[in-house]
Amino acid sequence: MRSLRLIATLLGLFLLAACGAQESPAPPPAPSEQQRPPAAGTGGCQRVQAPAPREDADRKAPEEALDEDATYTATVRTNCGDFAFELDTEAAPKAAASFAALARDGYFKDTVFHRIVPGFVIQGGDPTATGSGGPGYKTKDRPPSDATYGKGVVAMAKAEDEDPGTSGSQFYVVTADDAGLPPEYAVLGKVTSGMDVVERIGMLGDASEQPTQPVVVESVEIAES
Repeated sequence: MRSLRLIATLLGLFLLAACGAQESPAPPPAPSEQQRPPAAGTGGCQRVQAPAPREDADRKAPEEALDEDATYTATVRTNCGDFAFELDTEAAPKAAASFAALARDGYFKDTVFHRIVPGFVIQGGDPTATGSGGPGYKTKDRPPSDATYGKGVVAMAKAEDEDPGTSGSQFYVVTADDAGLPPEYAVLGKVTSGMDVVERIGMLGDASEQPTQPVVVESVEIAES
């Protein structure tokens, strides 16, 4: 009988300890979407909710190339600030035309940088936010054998089993001095302004290459000159 009471007492203490381990202070309320002030611990980014993922698109690749005599600048606006890069219509004419067409059609609006690897790359352009989404078509611009991927280079992502230069809609920006990548990725351009924003975003990844907070692409604007 005494042993039964002892067991009951020990069981009660165990349950109390288990319940106590779950206690935690309530999180602070999220800031208003209209005000969206920079919050402490966000790396200078405005705190926002991640947009709902969208299904894969079923589009057709643009048939017309961009004007070789014109300059096209893509401005990526995010909750962490804006950065811009010039489309390389010579190195990757098909990827550049595709990216411009998608951007003008609002394809990148309310997408996220779904992969952030500090000291390596930030990657976005996937409305499904899974890393496997795309526009429903692929283009191919085989990069030259001496292509390099240094800080600020914007290139198109591809699966390992796809041919060099294959592109959908996913792109990445290199934050390393030298990413050490083989010349297999179509080079879309290089950052011309806002590299500090890219590096700010590049700090917001964890050991599993997941963002530590939402980094949302509000729009991608294409300017022609």
